Amino acid sequence: MNFSRTLVLPAVGIAAMSVLISGTTVATAAPLPARVTFASADGRTTLVGYVFLPEVPHAARTPAVVMMHGRAGVYSSAANGKYDASTLSKRNQQWGHIWARQGYLAILVDGFGPRGYPTGFPRFSYDSRPDELNEVTIRPLDAHAALAYLRTRSDVIADRVALQGWSNGGSATLATMSVSAPGITAPTPATGFRAGLAFYPGCGLKGQFADGIKPYAPVRVLHGSADEEVSPRRCADFVAKSRAIGGDIQFQLYPDAAHGFDDPSPSRQSDVANASATRDAIARAIAFFASVLKP
Repeated sequence: MNFSRTLVLPAVGIAAMSVLISGTTVATAAPLPARVTFASADGRTTLVGYVFLPEVPHAARTPAVVMMHGRAGVYSSAANGKYDASTLSKRNQQWGHIWARQGYLAILVDGFGPRGYPTGFPRFSYDSRPDELNEVTIRPLDAHAALAYLRTRSDVIADRVALQGWSNGGSATLATMSVSAPGITAPTPATGFRAGLAFYPGCGLKGQFADGIKPYAPVRVLHGSADEEVSPRRCADFVAKSRAIGGDIQFQLYPDAAHGFDDPSPSRQSDVANASATRDAIARAIAFFASVLKP
């Protein structure tokens, strides 16, 4: 497979990078998102969502982004039992504010906390996670529930919502964007999501998409070649199979970047490959969602 070349951008800090790309000036202390609740399409779980409102001048109604967290959940490892907007992980906060600075409303869906797992799961725990958190059969129902919730809001353009996920949430994003996704019948970009963006997903998908997926809207997959948790080669093969059956899906590989390369913590961003991948991924993500969400 031919991989796209990585865009090289100036070496600046992550917070500064998001401001540079958006072309806006923002306050040092960004506002905390609002906590909301809504019912999952699983019929039994009340989910928690964190809503990041647009941080720049915008119309009365805006496009929106649904964000699906990875296996560690939405909260910081330093939350110490306090699970609210003030203890969201740095990566989740970063992306919520990136979208808010683009003039979108973004909602981060906590699918683990309401089911009794607020701290998520450690690395390499895949086979021991409960099926009630299944990223192929259950988490897409959470994504569709967030979509339904957004469509009740008067400040959201109902048919301009995109989906983004990381790691386990990236896998859920792939399953959600399939024409055969659970929780929605005959999906289209207008009735479902306008696009899907999956960061370093596990592409095994419980063995349910051995021949790939045919997404109903464009999907982009971003991966690091040095991923220590899931296989980038497996995802490259998955994308190739999906393209072969007519899917609008593309794969971007970042040389030497690790799993969670966009985590803004110094332990990740001090690595040159991760920092380079992060800058490029932010730029690509902004351009991709602008192409499908903005009139």
